[in-house]
Amino acid sequence: MIFRKLLIPVWFALALLSAFAQARDLPDFTELAEKQGPAVVNISTTQIVRGNRFSQGLPFDENDPAFELFRHFFQQQPGMPQREFETKSLGSGFIISADGHVLTNAHVVAAADEVIVKLTDKREFKAKVLGADKRTDIALLKIDASGLPVVKLGDPNRLKVGEWVIAIGSPFGFDNSVTAGIVSAKGRSLPQENFVPFIQTDAAINPGNSGGPLFNMRGEVVGVNSQIYSRTGGYMGLAFAIPIDVAMEVQTQLRASGKVSRGRIGVAIQEVTRELADSFGLSKPTGALVSTVDKGGPADKGGIEAGDVILKFDGKTINQSGDLPRIVGATKPGSKVQVQVWRKNGTHELAVTVGEIKEDKAPPRLARGGKQPDRAANRLGLVLSELTPEQKKELKLSAGLVVEEVRNGATHGDLRPGDIILAVISKGTQTEVKTVEQLNKLLGSLDKAATLTLLVRRGDNQTFITLKGLGDAK
Repeated sequence: MIFRKLLIPVWFALALLSAFAQARDLPDFTELAEKQGPAVVNISTTQIVRGNRFSQGLPFDENDPAFELFRHFFQQQPGMPQREFETKSLGSGFIISADGHVLTNAHVVAAADEVIVKLTDKREFKAKVLGADKRTDIALLKIDASGLPVVKLGDPNRLKVGEWVIAIGSPFGFDNSVTAGIVSAKGRSLPQENFVPFIQTDAAINPGNSGGPLFNMRGEVVGVNSQIYSRTGGYMGLAFAIPIDVAMEVQTQLRASGKVSRGRIGVAIQEVTRELADSFGLSKPTGALVSTVDKGGPADKGGIEAGDVILKFDGKTINQSGDLPRIVGATKPGSKVQVQVWRKNGTHELAVTVGEIKEDKAPPRLARGGKQPDRAANRLGLVLSELTPEQKKELKLSAGLVVEEVRNGATHGDLRPGDIILAVISKGTQTEVKTVEQLNKLLGSLDKAATLTLLVRRGDNQTFITLKGLGDAK
């Protein structure tokens, strides 16, 4: 009994010592926040909108039960007078030069008629938007001030996954709020965001943090907080920041000309999977697979073909497909660069003159249908037809098979009705498909465990689809 009474205090003391030891290992953000906080600003914008106040928006959030109840009562009615009213929004930013240059997100100041920058000492300045780049979501502002506190810039390439970072900004309008987390991942590619290798962090980022800085533990800005992944509209532990080196390259062009010039070579690409790598004879899945080449574009003129895998661009290795748009975009238009591609089980060096990126135009829609010499489903469970001469002319194709039906029991769900099969790739060799009989004969010669890659035109794009395990031949 005496032994047990002595054991409890000893165990408790050991637990306290362990807790104190862990506490000493936790980072202290106080000095960093105190020194860097004054260089972080609050940004408020005002937009003047003309119309009936309640035809543009209700005084309730869409999640509010009152929203649906009142929506019909406040809709614009014929003959109702229109007037001007203001809409306001909040964001964050940080000072990059003592003479008043401020960096923020493009979406923070988009369509704003007035931008106000508020410092931590309560001074407010009307800001001029020197330029904004939607593709990277970076904007550069200028306020009429001098002797301002300035952030230190870091190198995001030195960041390590698991490293502590802090964000300072104005979530929901609460100025100079500090949140902490770690780097969750680097080089993230997000949908429709081809030019930014995002830094992912679990630091709490909420509406109003947009445009604010992400600091490392040395007090250096390594990113610009830009997006969150959320099902609620608020923080869920997934936030994304634009690397500061990308942001600074953009602001240099914005400061010089008010716009950003980017390179393009005119290709559509996709990721190289393990199955695609095997089909093309690559030892490992790497590079960017070219699925489409714009006719008459820089890549076409330089000799790049659909089915090539771009391994290097201007001496820079393409480890994954997302690397290519960023590297090409950062290349000055008019530059002549060397491009290394993998083609027919070997590497080739090509010279390409980089063009300038333009606004995308929607290409014409593709048609379906055609001659149907064989209505039976083939080994893949597909009913195919050949393109008519009229369709070939309209689509500017020399050959191709239209997927008319995907019959019940087909195991290859990646193929859909309306797809046009253009070519078959096997063991690094690409064969153009011209007839249903030709394709079915090829399928019949393959082992049931074989892997086959098809070049497919879907809608307005081309893509490579790998079929693994063809099943028994009919």
